[in-house]
Amino acid sequence: MSDVLDDSQLDNALNELDGWSRDTDRPAIVRKLQFKSFIAAWGFMTKVAIKAEKMNHHPEWSNVYNRVEILLTTHDSGGVTEKDIKLATFINKNCD
Repeated sequence: MSDVLDDSQLDNALNELDGWSRDTDRPAIVRKLQFKSFIAAWGFMTKVAIKAEKMNHHPEWSNVYNRVEILLTTHDSGGVTEKDIKLATFINKNCD
């Protein structure tokens, strides 16, 4: 189990993560992305899925045509941890 980030740690991490914000309903971070096409969105999701599987840390997400909505939280810890920040950083580097 990973340690949940406190408010200060999470604020600092979010300042470094373009596009991410706190979820309003639960202890999680969220981002909405839009791609040029469905294929581009699917390709992005495939890259993230491979990384998430290697990390054994899986996002909650949805895809409609060219839009992808992602929610990250560490379920067994009950909030946002370094695992979420690492995956969000990977996502940001691969969402072009």
